[in-house]
Amino acid sequence: MSIVNAKEILIEAAKGKYAVGAFNITDLIQLEGVVDAAVEKKAPLIIQTSVKPSKFLGTDVLVAVYRTIAEAAPIPICLHLDHCTEVDYCKKCADAGYTNIMIDASKQPYEENIRQTKEVVDYCHSVGDISVEGELGTVSGVEDQIKVAEDETQLANPIQAVEFVERTGLDLFAPAIGTAHGVYKTRIPRWISSGWARSTSCSTAAA
Repeated sequence: MSIVNAKEILIEAAKGKYAVGAFNITDLIQLEGVVDAAVEKKAPLIIQTSVKPSKFLGTDVLVAVYRTIAEAAPIPICLHLDHCTEVDYCKKCADAGYTNIMIDASKQPYEENIRQTKEVVDYCHSVGDISVEGELGTVSGVEDQIKVAEDETQLANPIQAVEFVERTGLDLFAPAIGTAHGVYKTRIPRWISSGWARSTSCSTAAA
């Protein structure tokens, strides 16, 4: 149906009150598999690649396969770079044809997080119709190259959250809400007295 960015998909999902699946793939067979499943369910789709698989497979190869499959599919599909901490690599993926970029500078000081996120936002918006996701606060656990110890986690400050979105101009906002990446190391995930929970972060369209 269409090659779209994540903001377009999520705005339509908000209007229709439904969720959108976002699946990390590590090879081209997985990419085809998640597309086939989404087509079968007639569901919009976000294909995610972490930095390591993206570098291993090559941005040009990934984008070429994505565009070929997406252009023939009867559903909207987005290609998303997930949790990238490198501004230059974010720009490289935007140039290659990714339709959504996540710059994760959440482990940086607040002002540096804003600076890096805004730099990626400005670049992607100048290149084309590419939406950008940013993160505030730190989520514990492991996801590709991102490793955050449980005692390093920090919830997003609600007041800073508004300022963060306004100053960066990002399209999607991923606040740390007390959740975790990766495999649970306890049989019974539980709330802790400080208010932390063990699950995963969430993203929402910023505007």
